[in-house]
Amino acid sequence: MPAITLADGSVRYYNSPITPLTVANDIASSLLKDTFLAEINGKIVDINHIIVEDAKLILISREEDKALAYIRHDCAHILAEAVVDLYPETQATTGQSIDSGFYYDFYRCQSFTLDDLNKIEKRMHEIVDSDENIVREEWTREQALDHYKQKNELFKVELTKKISDEETIIFYRQGNFLDLCRGPHGSSTKVVGHAFKLMNVAGAYWRGDSKCEQLQRISGIVFADEKALRCHIQTLEDAEKRDHRRIGRELDLFHIQEDAIGSVFWHPKGWVLYREIEMYIRRRLDMAGYQEIKTPQLIDRALWKASGHWDKFNENMFTANAKNDRILALKPMNCPGHVQVYKHSLKSYRDLPLRLAEFGSCYRNEPSGALHGVMRVRSFTQDDAHIFCTEAQITEESIKFCDLLKSIYADFSFHDIRINFSDRPAIRAGTEEVWNRAEKALRDACIAADLETIMNPGEGAFYGPKVEFILRDAIGRDWQCGTLQVDFVLPERLDATYVAESGDRKRPVILHRAILGSIERWIGILIEQFAGRFPMWLSPVQVVVATITNTVQDYAREVAATCKAAGCRVVLDLRNEKINYKVREHSEAKVPALLIIGTREAKSRQVVIRRIGSKAQEVLALDKAIHKLSTEALAPDFSANRFVE
Repeated sequence: MPAITLADGSVRYYNSPITPLTVANDIASSLLKDTFLAEINGKIVDINHIIVEDAKLILISREEDKALAYIRHDCAHILAEAVVDLYPETQATTGQSIDSGFYYDFYRCQSFTLDDLNKIEKRMHEIVDSDENIVREEWTREQALDHYKQKNELFKVELTKKISDEETIIFYRQGNFLDLCRGPHGSSTKVVGHAFKLMNVAGAYWRGDSKCEQLQRISGIVFADEKALRCHIQTLEDAEKRDHRRIGRELDLFHIQEDAIGSVFWHPKGWVLYREIEMYIRRRLDMAGYQEIKTPQLIDRALWKASGHWDKFNENMFTANAKNDRILALKPMNCPGHVQVYKHSLKSYRDLPLRLAEFGSCYRNEPSGALHGVMRVRSFTQDDAHIFCTEAQITEESIKFCDLLKSIYADFSFHDIRINFSDRPAIRAGTEEVWNRAEKALRDACIAADLETIMNPGEGAFYGPKVEFILRDAIGRDWQCGTLQVDFVLPERLDATYVAESGDRKRPVILHRAILGSIERWIGILIEQFAGRFPMWLSPVQVVVATITNTVQDYAREVAATCKAAGCRVVLDLRNEKINYKVREHSEAKVPALLIIGTREAKSRQVVIRRIGSKAQEVLALDKAIHKLSTEALAPDFSANRFVE
């Protein structure tokens, strides 16, 4: 006689095993219609799951946020059914839900085309309308193997063989389609709704291994309702317009080519942007008490083994053989090198905290398929720093860092920040006692810094827990950039010490911290955040001086020279073109301000200021215009009173 405790605390008693669907029907017929899945003692299950013992039951409606991942999972099965219906020679391998959507990988000799995607999507809508029941079935391992061998579905045979003999094999059947899956699923294909869209087809490898068979991955998006789908499609269209690769090409900022795949060729305008960011960060770090260093890019493998990075990352490290048969590695991160600088001289407790910063050139052998413009590359620069401190200094240093990070993000127009707390991963270095201390220290620091964190279980670094700072951009996308990590492990492994007040040798704590992360990726984020229309201080070209007539060229040269002397980045446009053409061209190049000069302006020693995105014009005397623009062109860490009139 199971006793069912509901979400409101009430209890219902039954004389025999029942299902969540039965309970929903007992409460209200409307609830029966709305129930999509159920949660029994904390586990999500089908609504037809049989309950034989006392249980805590929560009924989940389709509209709840937690239901969306399962709707996406259902949609992956509907995709697989549609493909197998339309192209029977195709083998469905594996699929799953992902953020905002779903995918399924297929093995097929012929490539899917965009026309195929349209046919598949149409068939998916038909499957939803047909309201096929989704039924859970339990098979033995032998039954499952026989089934897939008869159908010659070798990928499913391989999956099934990996399941232990003792484990029950779970299948889900909808219509004539049967798939190996643990579930749970909704009760019918109709519950999925029509708020889905297939987006693309791309290559994938079986089991994610490039040595295995090439598959085709069809991906799609799905939401609880069509309004949310339309909003997401609009966001994707906005993102496409903001794509940093396209804008980078249009604004002549950078390019990437096969001869140096995963590395960036910075053009003059792009390098101006890069240097402006680097100089700004350098000034902020100087003011915050950091000391900048530079460490080697090639370091002997022995140091990486000692730090633990070799065992963890060697597959993604580039190596070189020296003439003395020593193996050198291009550094994928800066931490071991910073410890060597720290260790080079004896340190006292009076020297701590010691803040060492580096714009460190790092190299990681990312898979070619994962590379994406400047967002994900093989050669990049980190705005990296390591704070060597005592355990008692962790909280104070963390607060200072968080204040610095939030101030810098605000200067780049990022104010919406989410913070993840990532604790110990499954594979890690250090004892449980060390991890307990590190996690407590970081939690205490987060509380003291007034950080509201979201748990991200098991995602810490192999040497310590971390907090991740995630920015939300202008169109609602999230970017993980800054990090703060508490490390008790590396000082032990690399034998870093300081002389305590007592005269004893002790281990410092290392706070690994980054604000931008990778400068290359940060620039990609900025390009998409501003859609190429950078704020004045970041714009590679801040002012264009454009003439209306050839007779004012001498005055235009004087204006440009005066503007440049005041600190602005200026381009002088003396071409024999109509002014409307010049305005349009420089507006498309996202130049923040145009100074337009005609005969009247030259005689009165004035300029006409025209801003990007506005048809309004402002006429000012030259000295006032220069003062106004040069003040606007200052980086945020420079106050207006530093401008010399």
